[in-house]
Amino acid sequence: MKLIITEKPSVAKNIADALKIKSRNDGYFEGNGHIITWAFGHLLQLLDAKDYDEKMAKWSMENFPFIPPNFRYKVKSDPRNRGKEDLGAKKQLKIIYSLIKRNDVDMVISACDFDREGQIIGDTIIYNLKTQKPVFRLLLNEWTPVEVLKGLQQIKPNNEMKPLQDAGIGRQWADWVIGINLTSVATLKYQKGKGKALNIGRVLLPTLKIIYDRDKAIESFIPEEYFKLTATFKTHDGKEYEGTYFENEEDKFKNKATLEEIEQALQNQTATIIDKQVERKREYPPYLFNLSNLQGYITNKYKGWTSDKVLKVAQSLYEKKYITYPRTASVVLEESLIDKTAKVLNNLKKGLPYEDEIKFTSSKRIFDNSKVESHSAIIPTYLIPKSLTKDEELVYIAIKNRFIMQFMPVAEYEETKIITQINNSNIKGIFVSKGKVQLVEGWKKVEKVESKDTILPFVNINDTVTIVDHKLSSHVTKPPKHHTEKTLLRVMETCGKGHEDEESEEMMAAILSGYSIGTPATRAETIKKLKDVGYIETQNKNLLCTDLGKRLVETFPVKDLFDLEFTGRLEKTLSDIEKQKFTKENFLHLIFDFTTRSVATIKNEKDIIINEVSQEKKSVEVLGKCPVCGHGIIEGQKGFGCSNWKNGCKFVIWKNDKFLASMKKKPSKTMVKSLLKNGNVLVKGLTSKKGNKFDAHLRYEKNPESEYFSWKMEFQPTTDKR
Repeated sequence: MKLIITEKPSVAKNIADALKIKSRNDGYFEGNGHIITWAFGHLLQLLDAKDYDEKMAKWSMENFPFIPPNFRYKVKSDPRNRGKEDLGAKKQLKIIYSLIKRNDVDMVISACDFDREGQIIGDTIIYNLKTQKPVFRLLLNEWTPVEVLKGLQQIKPNNEMKPLQDAGIGRQWADWVIGINLTSVATLKYQKGKGKALNIGRVLLPTLKIIYDRDKAIESFIPEEYFKLTATFKTHDGKEYEGTYFENEEDKFKNKATLEEIEQALQNQTATIIDKQVERKREYPPYLFNLSNLQGYITNKYKGWTSDKVLKVAQSLYEKKYITYPRTASVVLEESLIDKTAKVLNNLKKGLPYEDEIKFTSSKRIFDNSKVESHSAIIPTYLIPKSLTKDEELVYIAIKNRFIMQFMPVAEYEETKIITQINNSNIKGIFVSKGKVQLVEGWKKVEKVESKDTILPFVNINDTVTIVDHKLSSHVTKPPKHHTEKTLLRVMETCGKGHEDEESEEMMAAILSGYSIGTPATRAETIKKLKDVGYIETQNKNLLCTDLGKRLVETFPVKDLFDLEFTGRLEKTLSDIEKQKFTKENFLHLIFDFTTRSVATIKNEKDIIINEVSQEKKSVEVLGKCPVCGHGIIEGQKGFGCSNWKNGCKFVIWKNDKFLASMKKKPSKTMVKSLLKNGNVLVKGLTSKKGNKFDAHLRYEKNPESEYFSWKMEFQPTTDKR
């Protein structure tokens, strides 16, 4: 019997479906020679500092630096009560361990995601039990039935994944040591009041500094005025065109008087066409998406989207088997995927209005092993989605369109450049006119990309033209733009070394170098955390430093943590551990030494308060009685829950409740009040899977077999519960 452990229940279901296993037990599937169980992401976490030493329960300067001699794990904490174990995680761990110990289980297969985080999620569970049974690894880029069955025939001994495990463990331990020590010491040194920490992190601070630097550049920007001169010319057959004055290849002039003299000299003059260049150019589609580019594209194009939301939706599509692994840095595919990609394209192109123009090609622009970093670019799988949420549909269509573009004809346009010289020897410069006409729409048809044509009249070299108008215009230099999530992700992805154009070879080389701020999997979380802890804020799509963020950058003395180069080297070192070019032990030695020196630096600085935490307690509105224990139900950040949660009451209605979300609704305070008072609530404007609106009475009832609640829907008015 083979025991397979997945990262999430949805993935376990995908594997069970592929193996045609129908039998589900409490916490696992079983059948056809396989048992498939699951985690809920991390079931184990590193011990807290106080778990190693009781004195660490109270933050005190003399207790730091604190670096445990051996790192150990425990059941992860309940997110609502950090002092208690998560009972769901504890129960699932017990199930997994009982399955591993079963006499009929002769091998364990970790099927967690093929990345650093996935590796340690599986390994911490399996190796904490100290099992002697052989452990293997299932490595997949998608969860379609065909790939699951194929992957199960090609499992690897898990010890071959030791370099990936070392990189994952190195990252986890390093972030624990830096976070625990520097957050604690910084909070004690620079903050007044309790109940909130001054968060310090290896990836958090350089990302904050990127935004801070841009804000400062805008703040210190001094606008400069410049001038341009344009003229309108008429050909012998009455056609007009405009040209811009250039002198020494420059068209922007700081001295207005220079252009005023030239403008005067244009009076009653003719001009001659001294050069004409007509060039046919090819315009290739943008590369396939990696995660950062997908996040940038969606957040830039649609309102209300964050990179964190894009990742969650992409992850959902991946778990539903509709796209390949999303947390990738690559924008091309492995060459081994050529045949599979051709089949996917054949499936997806059917019925499209431009189907006849789509031709499969195995070009190096799409398939290139030398430009794949761990995982290939994100593409659709061969499965055609039957029903998606609006958010899923939006992200899926973006990925699908980008994929299809690669196999459409290359767009072509004709670019014309006319050089016009005034027939006056006192005018040294020339007037340049540029025209562009789209000849082949090609891949632009997929997303209906419109090209604006600029048509110039037909002229020949040495033709004489007349001047019919001229204009001297005033302009002002513009400051840099605030960072958006799209531009920030690009800087993080390349550690500031990338080219502005995401299609450039320089950009790809920067990505492949291994220097980066965070990984594709963590960047969205970093941006979200910067907002949550109050270091940055959003205005429209722009990201700006808050006053607290600015004070932190200007006060915190460990300047290496703000340095992109320093953080980029750390990330590069983790990448080198995966490639066996560096050891986990040496990396951790560097981190421990850096942390010890950083704590000493902070301690030696002057005491400055940069943040004051208010101790005022807000009045909390009680929405009704808890149906489980009778205490008050109050609104929290993530849900409406029982005020008695510290003593173990688990009643909660989550704000992101999946049942309500499936009908495009979120629980409101009014809705919860009515539900608690009457036992049911009339909810209007629910949306069916087909998009139809309807009203229904909802009840929130306890499941007889567990402590959890679930929704019941009724379409007839019910009698109020008194």
